[in-house]
This record gives sequence, C-alpha cells and structure tokens, in this order.
Amino acid sequence: MDIISYALDPSLVAAILVALMLVGWRIGVQRGRSLHNRNGTAPQFDSAGMAFMGLLLAFAFGISMSKFDQRRLALVEDSNAIGDFYTCATLLKEPIRSRLQGVIRGYAEERLRLARLPSGSFDFENALQEFEQTHREMTILVDQGLAAGTPIAVSLTNALNAVTSNHAARLAAIKDRLPGSVMALLLISTITTAILIGRCEGYTGAADIDGMILFAILICSAIYVTLDLNRPEVGFIKVSQEPIERLVSSMQH
Repeated sequence: MDIISYALDPSLVAAILVALMLVGWRIGVQRGRSLHNRNGTAPQFDSAGMAFMGLLLAFAFGISMSKFDQRRLALVEDSNAIGDFYTCATLLKEPIRSRLQGVIRGYAEERLRLARLPSGSFDFENALQEFEQTHREMTILVDQGLAAGTPIAVSLTNALNAVTSNHAARLAAIKDRLPGSVMALLLISTITTAILIGRCEGYTGAADIDGMILFAILICSAIYVTLDLNRPEVGFIKVSQEPIERLVSSMQH
C-alpha cells in the first residue's frame, strides 16, 4: 500500500479521488432517492462520516508534517557535522590536511546531489555505496592524522563519528514515510463520506452538485499536500538544501 503514499504522483491521486468522490456522491443520491420512494428511514450518518474523515485527514497531515520537519532538522544537523569535521581537518598538518579537506568537500557535494535523487532509485543506492567508501577513506585519513600526532585527537575523532552518525540519521529520516495503510484508509473514508452525503441529499431531494464539487476539490487539495510532503526529493514541497549549499560554497574559498 506504500505505493499510494509515495510512488504515485499526488496530483494524479487527487484528480482520481475527486472523480471517485463525485461518482460515490452520485451513487449515494440515487440510493437516497430510492430509499425515499420506499418511505424508508432518513439516513443519519453523513455528519459522523465527515467527522471521521476530518479526523483521519488531520491525523495523516500531522504525521506527514512531522516527518517533513524531521528531514529538515536531520539536514541541518548533517550540515553542521560536516562543517565541524572540515574545520577540524584545517588544523591537521600537511599533506593529510589537504587530502582530508578534499574528501570532505567531495562528500558535501555528493550529499547535495543525493537530495535531488528519488529514494530507492538506482542512482540513490549507488550514492549510498559511495558514501560508505568515503566514510572508510575518512577513517583512514583520520587515523593517519592521529598517528602523525595532533592536539585535537579527541575533537577530530568525535567529528568523524558525528558525520557517520548523522548520515545514518538523515537516511532514516528520508526513508521514513507515511504508512500506506493510513493513506488507503483516508481515501476509502473520503469516498464513503461522499456516498453518505449523496444519500442524505438524495433522500431530502436537495442534491447540490456544485457544493459537492467544491467540497471534493477542498478535501483532495488537502490530501494532495499530505502526499506531497511525503515525497521530499521529487515533490512540489521540498526540504530546503540551503545549509548544505552554503557549506559547499564556503569550502570553495
């Protein structure tokens, strides 16, 4: 079910959902009219359905927004860790200083490129393997720096550990998505609510197609934003890469 919340284009999902809500509403209207003609009991569940749908929508949006904030904070912490490591590298003796600075600079540039790759893509997975290789290269250079003697041995080691730890934390934040089951339940509830609204309107003979169209567009717009927040690297709403961009720029001087 995760394909609903990540792989599919949010605009496509929203457009299809608008159509499904209108179809469901129309079915509900016909059902309500049939119930009225049989002198059946007036339906009473449209308000409860709307309340349940609103609760699910708020819940799903809150989760997506929280995960978006986690990715943003992970990016800032990752940028700070790389910057601290680069600063420590400037205090080492040559030739290790230049070699380690070059590796860190390339690492930061690759982090910036990674942010534009879809999670799970072939290029994304290749970049992760390159990061592992870069971490090993950093470790070797730090070990050489320690062997050569440096008064910042503890700070240098801690900076290296922070870089590798923040890499793992940021990767976990990138891959942490809104559960597809939650999104599927929300989509089902919106269609069901449209049917219940249509049934009530059909029973009373007060079907309002214009109002239903506006209601469907409003709900699906909120769902679009919820889904888009769940696709930080390819969606319309992206995590700003400014901290990494400023860091890479400062390393060029």
